[in-house]
This record gives sequence, structure tokens and C-alpha cells, in this order.
Amino acid sequence: MHGPILTNAICTPLNADESLHLEGLKVHLDAQWRMGAHGILIGGTMGLMQLLREDTYRDLIRESVAASRHRGEILVGIGDTSFTRTRERLQICEEFNPDGIVVLTPYFYKFARQDLIDYFKALADESKKPLFVYYLPVMTGVTLDLEAVLELSRHPNIRGIKCSCDFAWAQQLRAEVASDFRVIVAQPTLLAQLFRAGVQEHLDGIFAVLPGLTAQLLRACAAENWEEAETKQTLLSRVLRTLVASYPLFPACEALLNKQGVPGQFCPAPIRRLSEEQKQKLLAEPLIREALACS
Repeated sequence: MHGPILTNAICTPLNADESLHLEGLKVHLDAQWRMGAHGILIGGTMGLMQLLREDTYRDLIRESVAASRHRGEILVGIGDTSFTRTRERLQICEEFNPDGIVVLTPYFYKFARQDLIDYFKALADESKKPLFVYYLPVMTGVTLDLEAVLELSRHPNIRGIKCSCDFAWAQQLRAEVASDFRVIVAQPTLLAQLFRAGVQEHLDGIFAVLPGLTAQLLRACAAENWEEAETKQTLLSRVLRTLVASYPLFPACEALLNKQGVPGQFCPAPIRRLSEEQKQKLLAEPLIREALACS
């Protein structure tokens, strides 16, 4: 049995002036490919694309594509508050020839259902690359119904959806779309269980933050060593719950990446970085130490 197909949503390492930290990016990317990732998502939620300067965003895409060509699938996140603004990001992406684009639902203004359908179709018409819908209602406040996604799935250049939502919704969608329409789920606390149930494609940022632990989970699933897979899955799930419940997520991820030798800052203003006391508390957590020991 082949293992899960993982796409790792990378973070964006920055210098103090919020320009791209090139060395940090190279180290971060290399860790993804060495751990066995099948693809990367550049400038997704984990990469905080909407908070980046335009020149930093452009540099991020250019350098990531150059460092990752022929190593796996390269996806780039776009998505802004209107068609025109998102189209500008699309044009930046296409300068560097990624494998596909991942388009967040527009946020801030509450568009009508048909507006959203028209938005994705118009971008798909414009794009020279396959388009994937990025469905993240908890962050954007925008919901899509199944019928809307089914309509979008029939567009020849809309090739899939990244579902960061309730798995029951994603599962129903999987049952109704054509087999060549990719439904990529973001359920990192259920990866092993879902893979055993036939759900192959997974995408999340925690895979990029903890590549060593994720690699061990990936190998256990591929070998059908379900006892080991469950052990690693439990650890990954507990770490993620600890981060979400007890720490600001992005500053905590910065501390974890720095501890693993990935230089740079990962918190654009006004996100406040962890204090030294907070950082030491996080790194002293037994779960965190166990997870980092997998690197």
C-alpha cells in the first residue's frame, strides 16, 4: 500500500524588515522534501500571504519554485478581497510557473453565492495553471454549499478543492464529484485513520512545522504498521491541540522552527512574537520535546 499523499503548507521566514529570509526558506523547504512530502503549498494560511509585502510575496514564490522544481508538486496560494486584486496575485504567480494555484474565498465583503461561483470561474478562465479552491470558512467567514462546489468542479480548469472544514462535508463532496476532481483534506489529527479509510490526499501546515514527526507517521502508514502509525498520530494530535489551546499559533510555530535550525522570523506585524519566557515554557513541554526529538 502506498502511503498518504502529503502536501506541506510552508511558513514564510522573514528578516526583521519583513523581507524574505532566503537562507531560512532554503532550510525550511529542504526539510519538506527530505521528509518525503509530495508537494508544497507556498503562501497559504501558514505562509500568511495576506500579511506579506508584495515584493516579499514575489520573492517567496520565485525562490520556492526555483528550489523545489522537479522535487514535487508546487502550489501557490492566492486570494484577496476582490477579483481584480486576486487576478494581480495570479499574474505574479504565473511569472514563475508553479504547478497550480490555490484560491482562497474572498473575504471582508460578503459576496452572494453566485458572485462566488462567478469569481472562481473567472479566475479559472484567466489562469494558465490548474486552479484549486481553498475552502477555509473558519478564517474567511465565507461558506460554500455542496451544489456550488459541484458546479465549480465541472469547470475544465478547476481541478480540486482544499477542504479546511468539517470532514463530513468533505466526505459528502468526495462521494459526489467526478473521480478526477481532487478533494484534499486538512485533518492532521486524523491522518492515519482517514488514510486507512481510503482518504489519500492531505494538506496542512503542521506537517511543515514538524517534518520529522510527520515523516515517521508517513512511513508507518506506508508500511501498514498501524500500531506505530497510531502512536505517531496521537503525538502529532496532542502537540497540535497543545499549540492551539495554550499558545498563539504562529509565534509558537516560529519557536519550533527556530529550534529545529530554521532561521528567520515567522510573525509579520502586528503578530507579537513569544517572549523568551513563553518560548522556554513551550520548548520544555514534554510533548514538544518528544515531537522535536523525531527530527
